[in-house]
Amino acid sequence: MGATWGGTAGLIVALVAFVLATISDWLDGYLARKLNLVTSLGKLLDPLADKILVASAFIFFTRKGLCPVWVTAVIIGREFLVTGLRQIAIEKGQIIAADNLGKWKTTFQLTFGIVCLIWLILSPTGPHPEIGKFFENLTNPNNWLFRISLWGAFGLTLLSGLNYLVKSRSLFRE
Repeated sequence: MGATWGGTAGLIVALVAFVLATISDWLDGYLARKLNLVTSLGKLLDPLADKILVASAFIFFTRKGLCPVWVTAVIIGREFLVTGLRQIAIEKGQIIAADNLGKWKTTFQLTFGIVCLIWLILSPTGPHPEIGKFFENLTNPNNWLFRISLWGAFGLTLLSGLNYLVKSRSLFRE
């Protein structure tokens, strides 16, 4: 029987797609700023694409036992909060662009996604050559990279959510 999409082959496809999405997100933002092509639509759609990528990944990692449910709930809740704030801002003729704290949050979330996917690919497949063993040890849930990326993502999610609330408080004044 051949490989199934639910097995290692599917995880490899997911990793490649996740890494490509991460690179294209960074490149798109970089080029938009460098070439002065920043648009209101881009300010709206880019964070939305990030939210879809991150939310689906964290739900999957929760299902795989790599992320506590409450962490995923907080991360998705923050994304809904920021989306709601952006909607209110649009109705008032304003745009709330992503800030550096939000960008760091996304960086940690995407790092966690890559770490988890590599772990899921390597951990069940048995002995590996040295490079595979290196990545298996590096991405192990008991190792520093896994923990720093997870808890860094969580902490920055809380901080950036609070930051958006503080910056948006004028939206609630009638």
